[in-house]
Amino acid sequence: MSTTPSTRSYGFDLQPPTGVSYPQLLRTQTYVWWRSLLGVVVALSLYFLMVALISQAVILLGFTITSPGGTFNAYYQKSVAFGTAFGVLGTNLGIAALTPIAFVVIMVVHQLRPRWLGSVRPRLRWRYLLISVGIAAVTLAINLVLSVVTQPGTHIAPIPNAWVYIVIILITSPLQAAGEEYLFRGYLLQAFGSVVRTPWFGVIVSSFVFALFHGTQNLPLFLDRFAFGLLAAMLVWRTGGIEAGIGAHVINNVYAFGLGTLTGTLSQTRGVQQIGWASAGFDVGSFALFAVLAWLAGRGLKLRTVTGPPAGLGVAGGVQ
Repeated sequence: MSTTPSTRSYGFDLQPPTGVSYPQLLRTQTYVWWRSLLGVVVALSLYFLMVALISQAVILLGFTITSPGGTFNAYYQKSVAFGTAFGVLGTNLGIAALTPIAFVVIMVVHQLRPRWLGSVRPRLRWRYLLISVGIAAVTLAINLVLSVVTQPGTHIAPIPNAWVYIVIILITSPLQAAGEEYLFRGYLLQAFGSVVRTPWFGVIVSSFVFALFHGTQNLPLFLDRFAFGLLAAMLVWRTGGIEAGIGAHVINNVYAFGLGTLTGTLSQTRGVQQIGWASAGFDVGSFALFAVLAWLAGRGLKLRTVTGPPAGLGVAGGVQ
């Protein structure tokens, strides 16, 4: 299997080597190890800056429009806990900014086109993404039902103006989930994965950073998120793109925050810092089931899992 890179090396149009998996796409002809570490620092710095800036701007807009009384600081604290619709909107749009952040970093630092973050094709494979959403909708629904059944006292008691929250969640959760996937399972997986010659390094480190960035949490919750990151990253590696991770992330967030809205527990869902081992086990089990089914779907679609020949040199038929 050839790993000879293309000779095209102008502008933002470098090409990865032929025959490499997704985690090692950054090993172009200009590759140096420190470039990946520089990109990680830049990406995470922009994460802290832009997510906070955008969410604060949206919440300030909400405070100005609704004129709820009291101080902005009190309104802001309530909003970041998802106590206002503008809080949900601002947080989701802020995290959605991770997509353009990942695009900018891969272009400027690595001189690759953003389409290489989608898959090894290089593009987002929409058919597989939609199939992944469908698989996630079924498999994660099992965990949703189990969580309701195993929590006595859960009942329908929608928060005020619940329909507004539901609309915002349905529209912006896909953008928010895609942002996290493009950064953590996209750019960070490639950046860490390119530092050494084994994709496992990128899979493990990007998953650890993903779990760590979710803030204060007890051990079961941390391991829950770490396991999700591992399963999603392994799917990226084994299917050649981030579509399955996006599908699972979208459905997980829509289910969690949708249920919180309908049961009056949205703020508690947003601020969760600990769960039990049983809940973690249910979560990981449902994610694992999704991962197996999504991988089998990818096999059925004959998805390309490594890079093909450079543009213009022909691509083998029968693969997506």
